[in-house]
Amino acid sequence: MQILRNTESMATIRNVCVYCGASHGSDPRFTSEARALGLSLAQSGVGLVYGGGGIGLMGEVATAVALNGGHVTGIIPEFLISRERAFAHDAELIVTQDMHERKRLMFERADAFVALPGGVGTLEELVEQLTWAQLGRHSKPILVLNTDGFWDPFLKLLDHMRDTRFVRETNPVNLLMARDASEVLPLLRAAVAPLSDEALDTPGDAEAVARM
Repeated sequence: MQILRNTESMATIRNVCVYCGASHGSDPRFTSEARALGLSLAQSGVGLVYGGGGIGLMGEVATAVALNGGHVTGIIPEFLISRERAFAHDAELIVTQDMHERKRLMFERADAFVALPGGVGTLEELVEQLTWAQLGRHSKPILVLNTDGFWDPFLKLLDHMRDTRFVRETNPVNLLMARDASEVLPLLRAAVAPLSDEALDTPGDAEAVARM
């Protein structure tokens, strides 16, 4: 049986969903790398999809995209508008009824996912995308921007899960890692490049693509 794919949509990074904190954190590099990522997205013509807030690293990424001529899509639940101060620059702002609708729309509008430093909300969003990918529900690349080793404890936890056989080679967790913002788009594009190959011939191959 031949499995056909929309290779154009799979192989192109048009919009990147960025998960990150609503605060700046303790390290000034968190802020500078967030700004650098926003600039990189704008200069590359890649749109930003994010949580819609105007504070913390969220606001830094979105401001850098907007001020450099990029497209920003902010998706924020109504109850967070006053708490996180909806983004004030030129952007497409979508207000949702709840967090579930927010996450669904962020997923649908993104071709890849990047997690910057953040708190439990950022971690939850990252792990959800990893879970869906592991279950074969999507093949969009997922990456952490590991500024000054912020994500090292999480990466070690994943290694521990593999060592104790809760994550197996037959059902892997595939997570890309960049050390600075300049690496993000090249890594994402390299991850989707294999998906532009010709159509697959067997269901087994299709399953392999879902695990990438």
